[in-house]
Amino acid sequence: MQTAETDNGLIHAYLLDGKGGGRPLDWSEIRQWTPEPGPVWIHLDYTSEVSRNWLLQESGLEEIITQALIAEETRPRCSAASEGLLLSLRGVNSNPGADPEDMVSMRLYCTRQMVVSTRRRRLLSIRDLVELIGRGNGPRTTGEVVARLTDRLTERMSDVINILEERIDELEEQMIDASEQTMRRKILELRREVIKLRRYLAPQRDALRSLYAADVSWLGEYERMQLRESYDKVTRYVEDLDSAKDRAAVSNEELAGRLAEQMNTRMYVLSLIAGLFLPLGFLTGLLGINVGGIPLAENSWGFAAILVLLVFLLVMEILFFRYKKWF
Repeated sequence: MQTAETDNGLIHAYLLDGKGGGRPLDWSEIRQWTPEPGPVWIHLDYTSEVSRNWLLQESGLEEIITQALIAEETRPRCSAASEGLLLSLRGVNSNPGADPEDMVSMRLYCTRQMVVSTRRRRLLSIRDLVELIGRGNGPRTTGEVVARLTDRLTERMSDVINILEERIDELEEQMIDASEQTMRRKILELRREVIKLRRYLAPQRDALRSLYAADVSWLGEYERMQLRESYDKVTRYVEDLDSAKDRAAVSNEELAGRLAEQMNTRMYVLSLIAGLFLPLGFLTGLLGINVGGIPLAENSWGFAAILVLLVFLLVMEILFFRYKKWF
């Protein structure tokens, strides 16, 4: 079995035996392969020069197909091409240190006798399929290769979706105690992840719907049932992401409401304080005018009298505010 570490671009290649197993192939055997011995699955690293040369010059595939298989940027899709189907799918990024929402792209060209798949980054779903073939419990036809690979891609998304929903639940529970700045950062981060995931899962749902409904004879009834199940799962994932996005938006609105309420409370307190001391400030300002005729200016008890007057006014204001139920 070939791996990417050989730097020749051939990651895996199997001649399927029709019983769930397969014989590993190298480049020389791939170049000599004909449909008579059985269907073949070839998985390549499209960034390798060897892989690109084989696809463009030796594979015998049409140019539009080879260009799609080595394209740098793709969105999930399913379209008829020549005698087969051209697929572009996405899987969660499970590589160490990577963000799961940074989804890994995989391109496939599928016919009755051949499946050619290409990628740049590793996908654990491919490893799952290789292990099944090694145990003799893998796909028997090219239709099963597509169906099982799609199933593994879809199944590995479930953990990421479940973790997002758990994080939403935790955020909603933390809304009361956590600080506003911390909560706002967590909500924005979560919404960013949800949006990135949905960006690819929504078109992938449409691609799977086109795939199981495709008019090709090499997709049997069982494979179509598997693809329909994958389509239903991805549809549910998209609905869960929509729900998570809405819940995050509601949490953000609730947080904004709390911040606005706190601001209003503080402004209300400041307004009350200003209202209480405005008449007092006016009176003391008036008495502080440096002109003749200021009352009690020459009396020794003038300051005490003014102080009593100010206290009396303050008490009357407080009683008036309480009567109006302003506090």
